[in-house]
Amino acid sequence: MPRIPSRSLLVLSLILAACDRAPEGPLGGTIIVGTAGDADALIPSLAGSIQGRVVGELLFDRLVEMGPDLNVNGDGGFIGRLAHRWSWSADSLTITFTLDPAARWHDGYPVRSQDVLAGYAVIKEPANGSSLASHFGNIDSVSVSDSLTVHVHFAKRSGEQFYASSQIFPLPAHLVASVAPGELNRSDFGRAPIGSGRYRLVMWEAKSRLELAAVEAHYRGRARLDRVVFTYTPETATGLARVWAAESDLWEPLTPNDVAEASRRAHVRVMSGPGYDYGFLAFNFRDAKDNARPHALFTDRALRRALTMAVDRDALRRAMFDSLAMPSFGPFTRPQNTSDTTIAQIPFDRAAAALKLDSLGWTTVGSDGIRTRGAQRLSFGILVPTSSAVRMRASVLLQEQLRLVGVEVLVDAMEFGAMREQWLAGRFDATIGGWRTTPSPSGIRGTWGSPAISRGARQNVGSYANAEFDAAVETGLGAIDPADRRTHMRRAYQIIVDDAPAIWLYEVRNAAAIHKRFNIPRWRSDAWWTTLSDWSVDPQQRLPRDARPATP
Repeated sequence: MPRIPSRSLLVLSLILAACDRAPEGPLGGTIIVGTAGDADALIPSLAGSIQGRVVGELLFDRLVEMGPDLNVNGDGGFIGRLAHRWSWSADSLTITFTLDPAARWHDGYPVRSQDVLAGYAVIKEPANGSSLASHFGNIDSVSVSDSLTVHVHFAKRSGEQFYASSQIFPLPAHLVASVAPGELNRSDFGRAPIGSGRYRLVMWEAKSRLELAAVEAHYRGRARLDRVVFTYTPETATGLARVWAAESDLWEPLTPNDVAEASRRAHVRVMSGPGYDYGFLAFNFRDAKDNARPHALFTDRALRRALTMAVDRDALRRAMFDSLAMPSFGPFTRPQNTSDTTIAQIPFDRAAAALKLDSLGWTTVGSDGIRTRGAQRLSFGILVPTSSAVRMRASVLLQEQLRLVGVEVLVDAMEFGAMREQWLAGRFDATIGGWRTTPSPSGIRGTWGSPAISRGARQNVGSYANAEFDAAVETGLGAIDPADRRTHMRRAYQIIVDDAPAIWLYEVRNAAAIHKRFNIPRWRSDAWWTTLSDWSVDPQQRLPRDARPATP
């Protein structure tokens, strides 16, 4: 059972947060992180991309942070951030957080309880389309009793109440309260946010360079590194070449060939661990030209299943990743506590797929080998970013495999920013996507649940909606007992796999190339940047770029 205190009286014993003091590594140094995509937002609650999440979570502290053991049930292992202690009510339906009075925004203003309300309001506002809202299904409300005391109220007990609270990123009320709903990301604050983390923003040149600097008098102690610099390199080969030439310090993810190349570079090491990323081909249930209409192909469940049956996913995965990826069994990853690799899959059977297409009326095969039904060709496009060698390769392999059963795939490749615009607007037939999950399965509400569609969030890229799936997810996430949670989530996973809103392609093992001069006390494979402020550089191994820069 997860630890959820329940007593007849208000819990009086306050749970002191773990200190998580920075290791005594030397101060100084700069890390240059190469990235194929620019940040879509610098505010964590508005970020939809990995790069936006990385930068936002360096700029802003949470109330509490998940500990090294990645526990999400109860409060065991969690580490205080802006909140330095907490207590549970007798009925376990309220968690009271006490803020650290020393915490400050980067402009010097103290962090206070109204800032927690401001951060929560941004996530709950539908016009903002926050991806974090998917974690708040059980939060009834947030209230304050004084400038340092915040109460998070829940509708019912569940195993992940504390984890849900950890998804609240307070925002400075004195700067965001006057911004209109839906405008925060485009506001002055959105472009140059004032955060509470151990790094502050120095500059952001879109699609070029973003720079952070250590906060000198941070309430949790100064970060070890002076600077964190992100450089935008849309071509993977170019980004890796900079790492091999020691012009850049970090790049992820890596292919097997990249790992082999890293082993030949004396200054590079590979950090790896259990992967939280999975890739898929998502079908759009809405018409690409008019989202008010259903898609002419993909609302047909039998067709989606036939297309899935026609794809040899094992061959595709091996060709792309060799041993760095495993079969994907659905919208989850193995490290998550509800993962289940016994979920029955739609089997690869090219002959059976062809017969199924015949039975659906796609029987006429033209001189080019493509099936038709009446005047309609069995043809669709796949949206893919040119910056991802992995996804580009996947699109070609899918194109080749589906053509063997008479299906035409048109690869629509474009620069990541342009692709994201099409993706957010729903202007595509299908897309090769990927999600980096967290140790909690609750993000599935946003990526595949129908409530995310009405909230205006675009994490549910194909506008998939299945009430039976939604109900199973809610029951599973609401369960207190881990065994009950796994049972109900297994049912949800089986429903979505059978319904085939996507072809589940691969689950990637985490691997990153990093310059060896960095001392990394802890590596979190779900989110490497969470420990970045504790990384340091040995003074004897410093490069010229590690010299302490002039302020700002």
